[in-house]
Amino acid sequence: MLDESWRLSPAVAIRPEPFGALAYNFDSRRLTFLKRPELVSLVKELASHTTVREALIHHEIPEAHWPVYVDALRTLGEAQLIIEARELSHA
Repeated sequence: MLDESWRLSPAVAIRPEPFGALAYNFDSRRLTFLKRPELVSLVKELASHTTVREALIHHEIPEAHWPVYVDALRTLGEAQLIIEARELSHA
């Protein structure tokens, strides 16, 4: 995943909250809690970066924490809150 390009799904809206954010997928009607403001920023700006690795570096996430963020992004991908960039062109 680190060398892949991901984007927030166009079907997802993010609402800021004191704890992080709520992400709602209008296609699946799934509501997801993003409990870390750093994760919210990362997810919102994935499309601005060529790869997930580049996004993590840009957001100054320590490399030792990358596995936690990659796991979170995988979970968001499984929930279709984020999609691979190539999927966006096929939508």
